[in-house]
Amino acid sequence: MNMSSNLSYTQTGDYLLPNLTLHQPKNPLGKYGRLRRTYLKDHRPVLYNTMLLNGSLYPHLMEVEQTAESRMQQTMKQLLNQNPAPDKEQNQMAWVQHMNSLKALAEELVLTELIYS
Repeated sequence: MNMSSNLSYTQTGDYLLPNLTLHQPKNPLGKYGRLRRTYLKDHRPVLYNTMLLNGSLYPHLMEVEQTAESRMQQTMKQLLNQNPAPDKEQNQMAWVQHMNSLKALAEELVLTELIYS
C-alpha cells in the first residue's frame, strides 16, 4: 500500500483512516464567500472536496469574497452614473427604493459572474 508521507493514519478495525485536521481561518467568511462555499458543496462536490483536502478552499472563498465586494462597489457606481438617484432630502422613500433596486441588480450580476459559475 502506497501512502503519502504528508499524512498520518490511524488503524480503525481493518481500515487505515487518514488523520485530517482543518485549519481554522483567521477571518470569518462574509456573505459571498459563504454563498460560494454552499454552491460548491451542493453543485460541485468533487471540486469542493478536492479544494477542502488540498487546503485551497478557504483562500479561494476569501478571494471570491473580496472580488465580489469590489465588483459590487464598482457596479453600484456604474449603475448610479447611468441611473441617478432622486434627491434624498426631498424624497427619501423614492431614494431608498431606487438604491435598493440598483443594489439588487448589482448583486444579481455579481452572483451570476462570481458565485454561481
